Amino acid sequence: MNNFDSICEQFAFLLKGKSNVNQGSCSVSLHRDFKVLVQGRQSSSVVPAGVLFESLDQSGNALNLAEIAVLQEEIPSFIYSIVQQGLIVSALHNHWLFTDPVIMYIHIQSIEPPLNFAKKMVHSFSFLRSYPVV
Repeated sequence: MNNFDSICEQFAFLLKGKSNVNQGSCSVSLHRDFKVLVQGRQSSSVVPAGVLFESLDQSGNALNLAEIAVLQEEIPSFIYSIVQQGLIVSALHNHWLFTDPVIMYIHIQSIEPPLNFAKKMVHSFSFLRSYPVV
C-alpha cells in the first residue's frame, strides 16, 4: 500500500466512514441522518456530508474540501467551530427549494495535512445535532 492509500484509510477511519480513491482524490461519503421532505416527499439523498482531499504534495499538504448539509439552526455553531480552527467557509447556500426542515449546504476548504483536516471536521461534527453516518 502506498503512502496516499495509507493516508486515505486513516482519513476515512477518523471520519468514521469508508474511503474511495479515484483519480488522485480520496473521498469519504457520509450523510446526515434526519428526515427531510422536498415538496412534501421524503428524501434521503439531499442530506450529504462529503469530505475529501486531493493534490497531496511532498510536504504532506493537500487540498481538503468538504460539503455538509446542515439544518438552519445548526449553522451558527457549526460555522463558528469551522472558522475557529482556521478552516475556510467558502459557501453557504441552499440546493433545494421547499424543504422541511430548511437545509443549507456549507462548503469548507483548506490546504494542510489531510489528517489534520479530518480531525478538525470530526471536532466540528460534534456541533451538529447528529454525527454524519455512512
